[in-house]
Amino acid sequence: MEKIRLGFLGLGQRGNGLLSNVLENFKEIDVVAVCDVYEDRTDSAAERIEKERGNMPKKYRKYDDLLGDAEVNTVIISASWEAHVPLAVAAMRAGKITALEVGGAYSVADCRKLVETYEETETPFMFLENCCFGKNELLVTSMVRKGLLGEISYCHGSYCHDLRSEICGGVKNRHYRLRNYLSRNCDNYPTHELLPIARLLNINRGNRMLSLVSMASKSRGLSEYVKDKEEFAFLKDKHFAQGDVVQTMITCANGELITLKLDTSLPRAYSRELSVSGTKGVYNEQGNILLTEGKFDHEKGMNEYINSADDYAKYLPKVWKEITEEEIRAGHGGMDTIMLKAFFDAAKNGKEMPIDVYDAASAMVVSCLSEASVAGGGKVMEIPDFTNGKWLLREPKDVEAL
Repeated sequence: MEKIRLGFLGLGQRGNGLLSNVLENFKEIDVVAVCDVYEDRTDSAAERIEKERGNMPKKYRKYDDLLGDAEVNTVIISASWEAHVPLAVAAMRAGKITALEVGGAYSVADCRKLVETYEETETPFMFLENCCFGKNELLVTSMVRKGLLGEISYCHGSYCHDLRSEICGGVKNRHYRLRNYLSRNCDNYPTHELLPIARLLNINRGNRMLSLVSMASKSRGLSEYVKDKEEFAFLKDKHFAQGDVVQTMITCANGELITLKLDTSLPRAYSRELSVSGTKGVYNEQGNILLTEGKFDHEKGMNEYINSADDYAKYLPKVWKEITEEEIRAGHGGMDTIMLKAFFDAAKNGKEMPIDVYDAASAMVVSCLSEASVAGGGKVMEIPDFTNGKWLLREPKDVEAL
């Protein structure tokens, strides 16, 4: 492709963040169109683009109008969770190189539709899971590839993020989380913690996820949060379906166990709690701890080894050794910029997308399966093989050279 001509579908908080990153760090990318159901969002985005780039992009209120624009050859979709699959399917059918923001799916059928559309159209598709490019995630993956932790048996990850203000402010902020927390009880946002682990374990590339079990705690955090806040008075008599903490266990074909935790309705500091345990060592993001066989005293507590992972900085991939301060500031500590670099490089040069449609479907499906499992009292749910057996043949591939 000679030139990427980009359109944005969805200009809320996440869409604006990605737009800012493109405008600041990717001068070679032309942003030619913007679309949102809210006119003020398209107007604001268009004014920013004109001010920073000198061109006024086309403004659309309907996604099919943007997808019908022949000038647009690539789209970034960052709309509400419910709109993700329909928009991605429409974009692929329109022949636009498609980048889809993260979130959980509402049905297995939606995940199948995403995969089937990609296989039918062969339109390039990438799932924008920035945590796959995280510094800690790529460090531990690099060490696993080099054998420092031995054979991996267990991985854990979490999405621990105090979102009470964002959730309850959903009406004012026009944010989709509120309606989900009022009506659903599941791991609604599993991909940040799951996909980096899935890539480390070569899921869909010689390995696959087989089944899951999810359980949820009672729902009290959001009800307590709104109780004494006048701005959220309209929520005081509402029942929040979403449990405060949801735990999910996942089994894999090669014998590994994965545990996930969603914790977004209680007071807490942010953490993804990444932990990787192997026959020769363990990595724990909390405390920045890395212990390898023969280099620690197993009688001592973990606090004795805080920041021990810093001793292994040489295993960081090149992208994290060369990242600039501007790129770090542009979004999520640099992850967004590295992710967008990988996407634009693949789009322009016809390369395989680093995080593909099979990765997207297998991670997104955790939400609807966990919802069914919680409703069934911890019912075991089979995870579909969206590759239709190709996972046995597909070669392992990391998102970055390690």
